[in-house]
Amino acid sequence: MASSRTAADGSPYPDRSAPTFERDVRAMFTHIAQRYEWFDHVASLGNDYLWRPRALWDLDRFRGRAPVRRALDLGCGTGELARLVARHYPGARVLAADFTAVMLAKAQAAGRTSPDRGRVGFVRATAMQLPFADASFDLVTNAFLARNLADLPTALREMRRITRPGGTLLTLEITEPVAPTFARLFHAYFDRVVPWLGAAVHSAGPYRYLPESLRSLPSRPAFRSALSGAGFSRTAAIPQSLGIVTTFLAEAGAPSAQSR
Repeated sequence: MASSRTAADGSPYPDRSAPTFERDVRAMFTHIAQRYEWFDHVASLGNDYLWRPRALWDLDRFRGRAPVRRALDLGCGTGELARLVARHYPGARVLAADFTAVMLAKAQAAGRTSPDRGRVGFVRATAMQLPFADASFDLVTNAFLARNLADLPTALREMRRITRPGGTLLTLEITEPVAPTFARLFHAYFDRVVPWLGAAVHSAGPYRYLPESLRSLPSRPAFRSALSGAGFSRTAAIPQSLGIVTTFLAEAGAPSAQSR
């Protein structure tokens, strides 16, 4: 049976073509959980400190002033976005979900010192089959999750199902830079330097997988089409940092609403 590949240092390297891909992604995140947040800050040259807050600012402009009472952050990792959502919407109860037990434990530990800890809960769940009733949330968020999903259309349909009519989905994801010249510089760093940094901390496999996972993600127009196909009626794609990442936004509104 096909399985994950391994790098020279023995670290797991998920193979998207393998039937065990979802399980192998979970094993990969279990392997890197202890240094995941630190490595992301280093590999992004600190830009990830800006990307999540900017995504929430984009969200405010997209959705207007409607209150957020219940929010879900999927693939929460160490809980950075879930804590920001709780701080950004002080009237909201936020549920942070991840399918990796070690990541969820890291998020819970970090949340104990957060001033918003009383409004953030945690649950282990997979985006492929969410354990929530229809129309449960005003807001569903995820950061750097989409390219790791075994079946993106299925996951988007699940996100739409649990979002109430008029509610919003926010997806923040690494994307292809807008300008071709900058894209060449980006890939020189992302495809070569980042895996080298991963090997330096005995995680060559996960950070070799990282540039491959980007190639599996649909383009911005195709991603918006996938959102529409999942039942979202108004969408937007807002690049950040010359397109290195993109904030995808979608409203679970009336079927006749026009896409932005």
